[in-house]
Amino acid sequence: MTSRETAEPAAQDRLLDLVRGGGPAGPDELGRLYDRLQPVSATFMLGAWRGGLFDETGAMAALLVKMRWYGKRFTSVEDVEPLLCRDDEGAIYSYTGMGMARLREMSFRGTVSAAMIYDDRPIIDHFRRVSRDVVMGAMDAKGTDSTLYFHLTRTD
Repeated sequence: MTSRETAEPAAQDRLLDLVRGGGPAGPDELGRLYDRLQPVSATFMLGAWRGGLFDETGAMAALLVKMRWYGKRFTSVEDVEPLLCRDDEGAIYSYTGMGMARLREMSFRGTVSAAMIYDDRPIIDHFRRVSRDVVMGAMDAKGTDSTLYFHLTRTD
């Protein structure tokens, strides 16, 4: 399978450009791009992923920046480290202050795809495929009015 077979080419090109730092994108554009992506299975998500934010201005994004969020590690569907962060020396560690998580497949905005459900928080991250090694996430945090969009790139 080529990376072109995983998303609409226009959406894929725009998102890969954004992942590389190619300019701003507002929440409306990010939502439209997310909706054009293909679903992924929970097992597709297994492994380690480096994360990034499309926009660092919201409250949740600011918290992730402050924590020096690095990414996520999906050891199994029942064993997810949702917040890999960097310490002062740059070493990666698993921040456990918000609890751990698990993977499931569930419907979000009309499509069933992999979702990471926090064990101790009302937060669900929904994933869709940009390419073989890049996914876009949509953080659905109960009690908030907006969706935080982020990206993950496979590291292993």
